[in-house]
Amino acid sequence: MNLKQALAYARGILADNNIDDASLEGEVLLRHILGIDRTQLFSELDLNLTPSEEEILGRLVERRLQGEPSAYITGHREFYGLDFQVDHNVLIPRPESEILVEKAISLAQNRMISTIADIGTGCGAIAISLALNLPEVKIYATDVSAAALEVARANCRKHGVENRISLLQGNMLEPVAEPVDLIIANLPYVRESELARSGPLSFEPVLALNGGPDGVSRINDLCHQLAGKLSYDGCVFIEIGQGQGETVSDLLRQVFPLAGIEITKDFAGIERVVSLCLTRS
Repeated sequence: MNLKQALAYARGILADNNIDDASLEGEVLLRHILGIDRTQLFSELDLNLTPSEEEILGRLVERRLQGEPSAYITGHREFYGLDFQVDHNVLIPRPESEILVEKAISLAQNRMISTIADIGTGCGAIAISLALNLPEVKIYATDVSAAALEVARANCRKHGVENRISLLQGNMLEPVAEPVDLIIANLPYVRESELARSGPLSFEPVLALNGGPDGVSRINDLCHQLAGKLSYDGCVFIEIGQGQGETVSDLLRQVFPLAGIEITKDFAGIERVVSLCLTRS
């Protein structure tokens, strides 16, 4: 079997089993086995796979058919144009979360931002993306999971920012010792009833998904920690699930009644980030 045939095989099986983006998924699995990029793959389609490589491809395709996300199969996920290591201890970074990074970078162009806290950092994708784009900013990245922080630490080393990000284990803002200018939170916001369903979510850590009965339990807990952790003219960006914008806005108003609050939609038109900014009195 040459690479062209292997690509057609992987894509065909995935498509026949209704895997989204089957064409890209098949390509990703094949490139992972061979350790090559797209250019190499499509310039060497006549090359033959070894019997061992054919066997591995079959196993990986079967894992994908069982619902395991490709990011866990390959151990990698792209986020904000960067490659991150991921495993079953961390949530797979989503494209929607790039809105948090974009908003933070934009904010730093208009406000003095010297400290940022990334709450629920997981693999560290948001914190590292910000460290690379805002080199003068001090960044704290917290997570309750020690295993997740090990993945984040590996990614910090990979991208050369291990001395710029303080990784802290603990309950959200509790390990952060000083008020910060910007708090970014990508906390669990999936309702418990949705977690019971089968599918890709069943492969991801429940700790990083379970937002309680209404999906906002952890966000509510964060709001109760904000006082004393946010600088007097600081901002908070919180990623939310569909239909949670009004609820999360109300939770923030209970803490900061006079603050300005806005909701940003993602590329699909779904409310995705609730932002709060304090102003000098």
